[in-house]
Amino acid sequence: MEDYILSCCSSCDLSNEWIEKRNLHYVSFNVMVGDETKKDDMGKTFSPWEMYKLMAKGAETKTSQVSIGEYMDHFEQFLKEGKDIIHVTLSTGISGTYNSACQAADELAEKYPDRKITIIDSLAASSGYGLLMEFAADKRDEGLSYDELVQWIEENKLNVVHWFFSTDLTYYIKGGRVSKAAGLVGQMLNICPLLNVDFQGRLIPREKVRTNKKVIKRIVEKMVEEADYGIDYFGKVFLSDSDKELGLAVQNEIERVYPRLKGKVQRFDIGCTIGAHTGPGTVALFFQGKKRVD
Repeated sequence: MEDYILSCCSSCDLSNEWIEKRNLHYVSFNVMVGDETKKDDMGKTFSPWEMYKLMAKGAETKTSQVSIGEYMDHFEQFLKEGKDIIHVTLSTGISGTYNSACQAADELAEKYPDRKITIIDSLAASSGYGLLMEFAADKRDEGLSYDELVQWIEENKLNVVHWFFSTDLTYYIKGGRVSKAAGLVGQMLNICPLLNVDFQGRLIPREKVRTNKKVIKRIVEKMVEEADYGIDYFGKVFLSDSDKELGLAVQNEIERVYPRLKGKVQRFDIGCTIGAHTGPGTVALFFQGKKRVD
């Protein structure tokens, strides 16, 4: 087997335990909560649930992408060990971190001319990005070479389907994804926007659904429409949330509807980087399905 490592950013919204189990590596985004800067290290030093409590009390949150220098430090530890690197970034439709990673790789190429660093735009976010890393780890473990795995990720990344909903529009209004007027009306009418990630890796509002009960049903209907083999889907399902009760309700509905699933839905927290923009009350569902074309 070739000596290479698989790397990603903390915005893949897995867990440190999962990362270790799958032999993955990650570099942390930075999150500003009020006047303090925190590392998004998947809850190791700062829990996203602590951040959500502060947000509910009015704390402002901002994110800072990984710097070129941070990427260089991250990559170099593996290059020194004689390992090649496949690094998959958060979607360019959401962040500019891909460009920083490419610049870091270019600078290190001069110092380590015998090593390979490939930077891939995931066109994914949260645990959808995590699910792409999960599939990549599976393929690595099956024995794919470095070049074969790079090709597989590029050819299959758009088959990771993302659907999100939120019961709290506050942070969508702040981020400009929902207008203030529409957001206020939506909150009055108990509207939960249903969004997905498109083929360019952008988070796009798709439907307006009234009430939590209906949006839970609708997000599972979207899975029936788009998952491989429809209702007979038997692949992996990842779910991330910033509301444990809603996340559990979606998990239970999926496991009820899909009798052939191998194992249970894997649940993760929406981490600080993504959660700083979506806030509390968000549930995100990810699975393998029809290639994103719009």
